[in-house]
Parts: sequence; structure tokens; C-alpha cells
Amino acid sequence: MKKLFLSTSLVALAALSACSTTSPDVISRDQAQRMSQIQDATVLSVRPVTVDGSQSGIGAVAGGVVGGVAGSSVGGRREGAIVGVLGAVAGAVVGNAVERAGTREEAVEVIVQLRNGERRSVVQAKGQETLAPGEAVILVTTGGKTRVSRAPAGTAPASGNTSKY
Repeated sequence: MKKLFLSTSLVALAALSACSTTSPDVISRDQAQRMSQIQDATVLSVRPVTVDGSQSGIGAVAGGVVGGVAGSSVGGRREGAIVGVLGAVAGAVVGNAVERAGTREEAVEVIVQLRNGERRSVVQAKGQETLAPGEAVILVTTGGKTRVSRAPAGTAPASGNTSKY
């Protein structure tokens, strides 16, 4: 029974650690069939960044349960209780670290200039498109979230100063 619980907990932890993404190529269900605001812009710069992983507590709880169950099965009654507590603490620390590492993702910060001259910065996961300075793009905003995509063919780049800062 304990082995089954341990295996189930590890599978759940691994599945939960892979749930988050900021990819411009993945659209969430709540963004489907909604009107989005579109703005034309020109890329000023693109640089790689890392989006830090989340620490929701799920990894710590799952790790603590797994560690506690595994530790409590060691030795006799008294030793099992002591090792169970130590296992729960160690499991919580490891589970938290696994969750954080599993939800970290490589991304890009894209700085753009709008047609009215204003500048904006958008951080998004690396997608299929590789954007370059001087390239015409569109900013698609839905529900407070913005993604940057290459402008459709025939779209003129934003006018105004396109120099780097």
C-alpha cells in the first residue's frame, strides 16, 4: 500500500511540474473565440531571459507526504516516527525544489516601438518564431496578457524612431 502511494505521489508531482507555460504558440482555452486587441510595432531588441519556476506549495506537500511515508517504514515504531518526520521535512524541501525547477522556462524579452512612438517590453517563452530588431510585429492582447508575433505579410513597420534607446 505504501509503495503504491509513493509511486502515485511521484507521478502526480511530475505531472504538476509540467503544467505552466508562457509560450506564444500555446493559447489558453479562455482566450479562444475572444476578441483581442492588435497593435502594430517594430522590434527594437530581443534578449534571452529565464522565467523563474513557481513555488505553489504543491511540490512541498507532495514531497513531504512521500518522505514521511517512506521514512515511517524504517525500523521499529519509535525509529519509524523519527525517521518519518525527518523524511517529511527532507521530502518537502526536495519537492519544492523539483516543482521550481520543473516550472522554470527559457524565454525572451522583446522590446518594441509602437507606431505612436511608445515603447513596450513583453516577456514570453521562446516560440516557433525568431524575432529580430527592425522586424514588423503585432502585439496581441487578450484578457490582460500580451504576446508578440511576426506581422502578417504586407504590414508596414511602425514609423518613428527605431533606434536602440
